[in-house]
Amino acid sequence: MAGHSKWANIKHRKAAQDAKRGKIFSKLIRELTVAARLGGSEPNDNPRLRAAIDKALGNNMTKDTIQRAVDRGAGNTDGDAMEETVYEGYGPDGVAVLVECMTDNRNRTVSEVRHAFSKHGGNLGTTGSVSFMFHHQGRLQFTDGTSEEALMEATLEAGAEDVISHEDGRIEVITQPGDFWTVKEALLEAGLTPSYSEIDKYPDNYSPIDDVEVAQKVIKLVDMLEDLDDVQNVYSNADFDEAVLEQLE
Repeated sequence: MAGHSKWANIKHRKAAQDAKRGKIFSKLIRELTVAARLGGSEPNDNPRLRAAIDKALGNNMTKDTIQRAVDRGAGNTDGDAMEETVYEGYGPDGVAVLVECMTDNRNRTVSEVRHAFSKHGGNLGTTGSVSFMFHHQGRLQFTDGTSEEALMEATLEAGAEDVISHEDGRIEVITQPGDFWTVKEALLEAGLTPSYSEIDKYPDNYSPIDDVEVAQKVIKLVDMLEDLDDVQNVYSNADFDEAVLEQLE
């Protein structure tokens, strides 16, 4: 778990940098539009839309931009041709990689995804080859010295699954997706604000990486996939050794 947390932190830093350059806004708008089209424009009745709005706000997207994307989706005036598709494969050293896409052209998307895998020492797999390894969880992270006891007390009745303390001082509250918002609201009401919170996919098991060259290839693969216009999310079970991460920084 600790290795994945370090990898997650790398992704979060990269996401913050991308947001400043405006690179991820198109992906966020696409998710908002499709979520509203599929589940309606009311966030309280549409958990997927609520999560998309929370993520958009976390990336400093304006409320007006968010509302326009939601309105387009609710009115079925944009994004109707988009369909969701998932590609699965293995990266260098057998690392499992799950790629979620939204596309209006499956042939283009699969060609681009396959090229990314091939270029960086991986291969595209068949449906179901790695998706069974990943599951949805809500995670709320605290880095401000909040005690584990305080977090457990605040979330005891709200439905949190677990509270995990990490060696580097971070503490994570783990929830099922359906309990995420209840737990988050309970924490906020108790005056406890997470530094990071999101519903995401996490692997059941991790693939340890203790070789710098392999780590570089995995990161380049993930970066290339994330840079594709049709790709919304990339998940991996890579677990980088701390010494490897230090060499990459």
